[in-house]
Amino acid sequence: MTTSIAEETMVRVCAVADLEVERGRAALLGDEQVALFLLPDGSVHAVDNLDPYSGAQVISRGIVGTRGDATTVASPLHKQVFDLRTGICVETQGKAGAALRVWQVHVIDGIVHLDGPRAVQS
Repeated sequence: MTTSIAEETMVRVCAVADLEVERGRAALLGDEQVALFLLPDGSVHAVDNLDPYSGAQVISRGIVGTRGDATTVASPLHKQVFDLRTGICVETQGKAGAALRVWQVHVIDGIVHLDGPRAVQS
Protein backbone atom coordinates (compact mmCIF):
# COMPACT_ATOMS: atom_id res chain seq x y z
CA MET A 1 0.00 0.00 0.00
CA THR A 2 1.34 3.42 -0.95
CA THR A 3 0.72 6.47 1.23
CA SER A 4 1.30 10.03 0.18
CA ILE A 5 3.45 12.47 2.11
CA ALA A 6 0.25 14.31 3.08
CA GLU A 7 -1.19 11.12 4.60
CA GLU A 8 2.06 10.47 6.45
CA THR A 9 1.86 13.86 8.14
CA MET A 10 -1.84 13.75 9.06
CA VAL A 11 -2.62 13.36 12.73
CA ARG A 12 -5.83 11.71 13.95
CA VAL A 13 -7.60 14.08 16.35
CA CYS A 14 -11.12 12.83 17.11
CA ALA A 15 -14.33 11.48 15.63
CA VAL A 16 -16.70 13.99 14.07
CA ALA A 17 -19.29 12.53 16.48
CA ASP A 18 -17.19 13.92 19.37
CA LEU A 19 -17.91 17.47 18.17
CA GLU A 20 -21.08 19.50 18.68
CA VAL A 21 -22.42 21.85 16.03
CA GLU A 22 -21.20 25.43 16.61
CA ARG A 23 -19.48 24.48 19.88
CA GLY A 24 -15.71 24.58 19.96
CA ARG A 25 -13.51 21.81 21.25
CA ALA A 26 -9.83 22.06 22.08
CA ALA A 27 -7.32 19.41 21.05
CA LEU A 28 -3.63 19.04 21.79
CA LEU A 29 -1.46 18.48 18.73
CA GLY A 30 2.06 17.93 19.96
CA ASP A 31 2.59 20.95 22.19
CA GLU A 32 0.10 23.16 20.32
CA GLN A 33 -3.56 23.65 21.17
CA VAL A 34 -6.04 23.61 18.31
CA ALA A 35 -9.68 24.79 18.39
CA LEU A 36 -12.06 22.61 16.35
CA PHE A 37 -15.49 23.74 15.13
CA LEU A 38 -18.21 21.60 13.52
CA LEU A 39 -20.52 23.74 11.41
CA PRO A 40 -24.19 23.05 10.54
CA ASP A 41 -23.20 22.02 6.99
CA GLY A 42 -21.02 19.22 8.44
CA SER A 43 -17.69 20.89 7.69
CA VAL A 44 -15.00 21.02 10.36
CA HIS A 45 -12.65 23.97 10.81
CA ALA A 46 -9.50 24.11 12.93
CA VAL A 47 -7.58 27.18 14.09
CA ASP A 48 -5.10 27.93 16.84
CA ASN A 49 -6.68 27.94 20.27
CA LEU A 50 -4.31 30.75 21.33
CA ASP A 51 -5.99 34.17 21.28
CA PRO A 52 -3.33 36.50 19.84
CA TYR A 53 -4.75 39.47 21.73
CA SER A 54 -4.93 38.05 25.26
CA GLY A 55 -2.33 35.28 25.02
CA ALA A 56 -4.83 32.83 26.54
CA GLN A 57 -5.82 29.44 25.11
CA VAL A 58 -9.55 30.28 24.78
CA ILE A 59 -10.63 30.37 21.12
CA SER A 60 -12.39 26.99 21.47
CA ARG A 61 -14.70 28.67 24.00
CA GLY A 62 -15.59 31.42 21.53
CA ILE A 63 -18.98 32.25 20.08
CA VAL A 64 -19.56 30.99 16.53
CA GLY A 65 -21.36 33.39 14.20
CA THR A 66 -21.14 34.95 10.76
CA ARG A 67 -19.91 38.15 9.14
CA GLY A 68 -21.24 38.34 5.59
CA ASP A 69 -20.66 34.91 4.06
CA ALA A 70 -17.86 34.03 6.49
CA THR A 71 -18.32 31.76 9.48
CA THR A 72 -16.54 33.34 12.42
CA VAL A 73 -15.57 32.83 16.03
CA ALA A 74 -15.45 35.65 18.58
CA SER A 75 -12.88 35.42 21.34
CA PRO A 76 -14.62 35.03 24.69
CA LEU A 77 -12.25 37.52 26.34
CA HIS A 78 -12.11 40.74 24.33
CA LYS A 79 -14.58 39.82 21.55
CA GLN A 80 -12.25 40.08 18.56
CA VAL A 81 -13.84 38.16 15.68
CA PHE A 82 -11.90 35.76 13.44
CA ASP A 83 -12.85 34.25 10.08
CA LEU A 84 -12.66 30.47 10.50
CA ARG A 85 -11.67 29.99 6.84
CA THR A 86 -8.69 32.35 6.82
CA GLY A 87 -7.93 33.00 10.51
CA ILE A 88 -7.90 36.76 9.84
CA CYS A 89 -9.35 38.99 12.54
CA VAL A 90 -12.30 40.78 10.92
CA GLU A 91 -13.25 42.83 14.01
CA THR A 92 -10.20 43.96 15.97
CA GLN A 93 -12.08 46.06 18.55
CA GLY A 94 -9.65 48.92 17.88
CA LYS A 95 -6.45 46.87 18.19
CA ALA A 96 -3.81 46.06 15.57
CA GLY A 97 -4.63 43.34 13.05
CA ALA A 98 -3.84 39.72 13.90
CA ALA A 99 -4.69 36.25 12.68
CA LEU A 100 -5.07 32.70 13.90
CA ARG A 101 -3.19 29.86 12.25
CA VAL A 102 -5.60 27.78 10.17
CA TRP A 103 -5.07 24.01 10.22
CA GLN A 104 -5.89 21.88 7.17
CA VAL A 105 -8.71 19.48 8.13
CA HIS A 106 -9.37 16.09 6.55
CA VAL A 107 -12.42 14.03 7.53
CA ILE A 108 -11.84 10.40 6.64
CA ASP A 109 -14.49 7.80 7.52
CA GLY A 110 -15.93 10.09 10.20
CA ILE A 111 -12.54 10.79 11.80
CA VAL A 112 -11.03 14.29 11.93
CA HIS A 113 -7.37 14.48 10.92
CA LEU A 114 -5.17 17.57 10.81
CA ASP A 115 -2.00 18.16 8.85
CA GLY A 116 0.80 18.17 11.36
CA PRO A 117 4.48 17.39 11.81
CA ARG A 118 5.50 13.73 11.79
CA ALA A 119 6.96 14.10 15.26
CA VAL A 120 3.51 14.32 16.86
CA GLN A 121 2.15 11.13 15.29
CA SER A 122 1.72 8.17 17.55
